[in-house]
Amino acid sequence: MASSWGQQLKITLFGESHGPAIGVVLDGLPAGEPLDLETLQAFMDRRAPGRTPWSTPRKEGDRLSILSGVYRGRTAGTPLCMIIENTDARPRDYGQVHKVPRPSHADYTGRIRYRGAADPRGGGHFSGRLTAPLCAAGAVCKQILARKGIEIFSRIAELGGISDVPTDTANPDLTKLRTLADKEFAVLDDGKGREMVELVEKARSQGDSLGGIVQCFAVGIPAGIGDPVFGGVESRLASLLFAIPAVKGVSFGDGFAACRRKGSENNDPFCLTAEKEVRTLTNHEGGINGGITNGMPLVFQVGIKPTPSIALPQRSVNLETISEETLVIEGRHDPSIVPRAAVAVEASAAVAITDLMLTAFGVQGWGGTYHV
Repeated sequence: MASSWGQQLKITLFGESHGPAIGVVLDGLPAGEPLDLETLQAFMDRRAPGRTPWSTPRKEGDRLSILSGVYRGRTAGTPLCMIIENTDARPRDYGQVHKVPRPSHADYTGRIRYRGAADPRGGGHFSGRLTAPLCAAGAVCKQILARKGIEIFSRIAELGGISDVPTDTANPDLTKLRTLADKEFAVLDDGKGREMVELVEKARSQGDSLGGIVQCFAVGIPAGIGDPVFGGVESRLASLLFAIPAVKGVSFGDGFAACRRKGSENNDPFCLTAEKEVRTLTNHEGGINGGITNGMPLVFQVGIKPTPSIALPQRSVNLETISEETLVIEGRHDPSIVPRAAVAVEASAAVAITDLMLTAFGVQGWGGTYHV
């Protein structure tokens, strides 16, 4: 199924942007894992729309309701189902998209693929609104991973051509990375963040939008996780990251910069820590060799395209009259998806890493607490 993902941990997303609700089912979680619902909701709030000047005016509380899979505050080991009601839907804003598709949206391809039967309002099941239940799944996985010593952080590395400060990917400053979740604009250098915000506001006032790059760090993953060839960490992570509608590219470690170097410049020399653990002096590979983690921080970048819904007039085709016409998009949209997409990237990483860990150790070998 196109809306299901995973091997040992399987997730299924459901719902449409302007339907009554959206949600997720997680099947394969270990039993007995405590869930802090306040922490879970706090993670959801980071992605929720309508809370900042640089996000869509659509105001959704994104309050989670757990229907199954939790008993006495712990995972039951059975399918965990969570739903989020759509409380600020305005389907009337999308009355024309079924016949005049929006450029760079899935209106046209969705109509062809589903023969006109799919809900087109606000993108329907193709919408970025579906990243809300994806974030719910990630919020659950982040709590489980944290008890295994694995932490995940995302930041806005670039927006509209403005870059955040560089960081040492071999030895990232965890104190600084841990501050990102508490910031409205997730950058390490707040001055750069203010420049980005000004640029987003300028694009919004001009009826336009901006894209950017999200960088993600996962620290604490042991060496030896993953498989070669088709089961590699890069392959499995990328397959989930590309489920975020705005993602147009994924790179690991130094990405394409590595392709412009000599081997002597790009290789990560092995070394021993004071505790005699094998590590590398640099981390150009992003913590992965041969599709398998090597114990270094897992680092990757995700390219986010500009929001395709812009206020400027655009060329399109009327699929009923088979004639070209000018389209002016209505509705409420982000002038830049990047800040909220960063949360979805973090969530996707948490889900993928949980699946990789469960594949390596098995659900029953995870080490959950038994309760009578």
